[in-house]
Amino acid sequence: MPAETVKLTIRLPRQDVEFAKAYAKAHDLSVTEVIDRYLRRMRALGNGVPSPELDFITGLVPADVDAEAEYRKYQQEKHG
Repeated sequence: MPAETVKLTIRLPRQDVEFAKAYAKAHDLSVTEVIDRYLRRMRALGNGVPSPELDFITGLVPADVDAEAEYRKYQQEKHG
């Protein structure tokens, strides 16, 4: 039995929508299928909890981290 589906409307920058459509077309998929596969992959990799790697690539910073201080520390280590 197929899973129940619901409609979701989201707003994204035009360039992201254009990219998603082009990617889907190039891979003979719908945009819905691309998003569905991505979300399933995220769930499979993290048991429903985003991994540190995903947080890193999406730019998410935990609330208890002082991002500016961490960036200054990084710059100091990098440039001396």
